[in-house]
Amino acid sequence: MSELFLEQRHEQSTGSLAPALIEFVREQRNQTHRVFHWLSSLQRPFLLRSDLADALEQLCQQDAELQQTVLARALQQCQEATLAQSWIYLALRRRVARWDFVRLHIETMDAQPVSVDEYLVFKERTATGGHEDPWELEIDMSPFYRDQYKLREEGSIGHGVKFLNRRLSSRLFEEIGKGDRRLLNFLRVHSYRGQLLMLNESIGDVAGLRNALRQALLPLRRRPANTPYEELAPELRALGFEPGWGCDAARVRNTMGLLLDILEAPSPQSIEEFLGRIPMIFSIAILSPHGWFGQSNVLGRPDTGGQVVYILDQVRALEREMRARLVEQGIDIEPEVIVVTRLIPESEGTTSDQRLEPIAGTRNARILRVPFRSDSGDVLQHWVSRFFIWPYLERFALDAETELLAELGGRPDLIIGNYSDGNLVASLMSRRLGVSQCNIAHALEKTKYLFSDLYWRDNEDRYHFSCQFTADLIAMNTADFIVTSTYQEIAGTDNTLGQYESYINFTMPGLYRVVAGVDVYDPKFNIVSPGADEEIYFPYTETPRRLDHLHADIEQLMFGEPVLGQSRGQLQDTDKPLLFSMARLDRIKNISGLVDWYAHSPELRERVNLLVVAGHVDGNGSGDHEEREQIDLMHHLMNSHGLDGQVRWLGIHLEKSLAGELYRCIADRHGAFVQPALFEAFGLTVIEAMSCGLPTFATQYGGPAEIIEHGQSGFHIDPNHGDQAAAQIVQFFSDCAQDSAHWLNFSEAAMARVQERYTWRRYAERMMTLARVYGFWKYVTDLESAETARYLEMFYALKFRPLAAGILQH
Repeated sequence: MSELFLEQRHEQSTGSLAPALIEFVREQRNQTHRVFHWLSSLQRPFLLRSDLADALEQLCQQDAELQQTVLARALQQCQEATLAQSWIYLALRRRVARWDFVRLHIETMDAQPVSVDEYLVFKERTATGGHEDPWELEIDMSPFYRDQYKLREEGSIGHGVKFLNRRLSSRLFEEIGKGDRRLLNFLRVHSYRGQLLMLNESIGDVAGLRNALRQALLPLRRRPANTPYEELAPELRALGFEPGWGCDAARVRNTMGLLLDILEAPSPQSIEEFLGRIPMIFSIAILSPHGWFGQSNVLGRPDTGGQVVYILDQVRALEREMRARLVEQGIDIEPEVIVVTRLIPESEGTTSDQRLEPIAGTRNARILRVPFRSDSGDVLQHWVSRFFIWPYLERFALDAETELLAELGGRPDLIIGNYSDGNLVASLMSRRLGVSQCNIAHALEKTKYLFSDLYWRDNEDRYHFSCQFTADLIAMNTADFIVTSTYQEIAGTDNTLGQYESYINFTMPGLYRVVAGVDVYDPKFNIVSPGADEEIYFPYTETPRRLDHLHADIEQLMFGEPVLGQSRGQLQDTDKPLLFSMARLDRIKNISGLVDWYAHSPELRERVNLLVVAGHVDGNGSGDHEEREQIDLMHHLMNSHGLDGQVRWLGIHLEKSLAGELYRCIADRHGAFVQPALFEAFGLTVIEAMSCGLPTFATQYGGPAEIIEHGQSGFHIDPNHGDQAAAQIVQFFSDCAQDSAHWLNFSEAAMARVQERYTWRRYAERMMTLARVYGFWKYVTDLESAETARYLEMFYALKFRPLAAGILQH
């Protein structure tokens, strides 16, 4: 049987290359042995996809026929190879979250498929040099996966609510009478502090609902469209209808017509539109325990950055959307949004010691701060790193629940968790309160640090990944829906794993191994991209809105005399365009990497000046070990390459209005923005820069790869190849020098891209619809699984709690 036929047969039937690879290994022993002997000679226990790609390229130069073989195809699919004791284990990713595992013996050329747990055991043994524990705890969530509600196509990942509406709109009414009755019961449960909404007890069955709708629509059609609900209320209440159908006759008619259409023949579109009109979200609790959560003097502090900006902008957008929907529904209720965070008595000049703080730009949103307490009940006075807060979260969840209930006068209608710690607290609170839970990761640390799971013990004292990854598993599986900013966050690309996908299977030797941790084909995943504050980050061309009174301060920031402890470097040639970057000063954000690229590129230094806003210039001003390391590295680069005349480093934290105008001032000078992170979950600064009209270069790893259309609305760069990234930037500015329209074309394309896809208005609309749709399907189906919850409660009690307690003991 020919190799090509084998390959085509297996790929058509299963999409897997594994069977054809095994057959190839057995039939083409010499060629296979040469390849795997080469890999073995590298003398590395673990080879990543990039390592395998480099090796394959070199091997194909020696043997051109290899390129066309199943073996080459398999190595291109291989995300990881593990080598030890004459064995090579391959992890093949044929498509998103679809894995095959194969092992080969280098000497005998014996090839076999292996299970995921066998693969993980081999990785453990290779990493630790010991013997596997046959009684190691295995986490397997697959028995709880709901196959009847599972996506099948990778293109559907991240569009869970659309899938649910398509899948369930027809199934809801398959059993005559049952689906109608569930919908009726759902409409009857709505109330607000004793006030009935939608339906009253006059309507007792589906037939009665249909009849009441018909009776209501007849006089409604004769009323002027703008007749206010108050005039309609007496007649509608007599038929069994309470407030919530609309603010005027036209809206009430339309909403009732939608419901009649659903009762007749439900469609995904009508289901979603109708559910989006039901008054069921009046208050939201947003959880963000770690860091310094405030509205001023906090950005740039350890663990405090984009997440704070995201949440504050989110709150403003959600409150506006909630109020608009309530007005459209004809309900006079003031929505409430409360951000629950940590109170820090030693506030260091911030407002983090204030229990309640109104959120600027809102009517009724506020920050509620609850302190961390020790086991004895004492309040922790100082800031605690996000990697060390795990022992305090359980007590925090209980205390926050009490204070939240008191503040709202009842339960919130939706709980949104942020980051690993906030998502864990959201899981604890939503379970106790019976409230829908939404998770937003912002970033999952597991993909940031190479082999952070496999060598977790090496990093335990510093990062406590054991607690974090355990919390992630619990929160991912308890959430009713999960919001991500990009597709890649869930499922990666053809060549890279998604952040959530990395939790499908992994091992933490001596702790537990995960054979099925999360299912990225679960319809709970939804992509809802945030935006930038349109009041702050607007195009540089909108002259009447510009903050001209800040220009003198900005000129001083860019070109003024350095201020001891706050800035370093003074630009000598002020006519050059500015290459600008702004981020926290940590390893992942890679600001020092950008400075290094710049230092080693004479062409780039010739064409542009570099301006960075990052961290502290004085290491004594930082309490974070990793940031201090980066500060030392920045000074070393500045000193060793003589950069003080070409690089301006600001170690200050800019208020949003000043930051927005700074972007625009750099655009005035036809500069550009660069985001050089090794990995970026989303990239709010990318959105901000593009909104203001700056051509943008950003990492190809993570969210920016979706935000930017390479070569059209900006550029992707590989932070692992700084020389190439520098060359791309040089080429752009060279093209701008040759063609004055070149810069303008990219500036306009960047602004158009943001307006098309990334605004807070779109975000808030989608979030409010998701909350209603998932609340409905949770009510009328078995999307809420008691079995899953009990399993996770046991996992929490037996694993997470001891791990968290162990942090304090050390």
